Amino acid sequence: MKTILPKELREKVEANDEICILDVRAEEKYENEHIEGGDIQSINIPKSHIFNLDDNNANIISTLPKNKEIIVTCTTGNSARKCAAILSEKNYNVTLLEGGITAWKEHLTEK
Repeated sequence: MKTILPKELREKVEANDEICILDVRAEEKYENEHIEGGDIQSINIPKSHIFNLDDNNANIISTLPKNKEIIVTCTTGNSARKCAAILSEKNYNVTLLEGGITAWKEHLTEK
């Protein structure tokens, strides 16, 4: 599975690369804080929806682009890793943010 470090993601954001971030945390956590900036398309689909994907609810992920990289994140990266594996099986181009939102916030404070 491809991974990206918070530092590498920040460089992409600062370069105004077109970025799609899938945050799989609960909606409340996402609303409180999520990765923003640059040309980021931020999407929130809670992990439980992705874990329970089947033919009946496959439309849940229909908002995700199939033609570009999707950076998957959660609080620490564990749930995001599982979600990324599921989406990869469905032919999405996924990359895991190492350490999740926690590592992202730590990186921003070190900057």
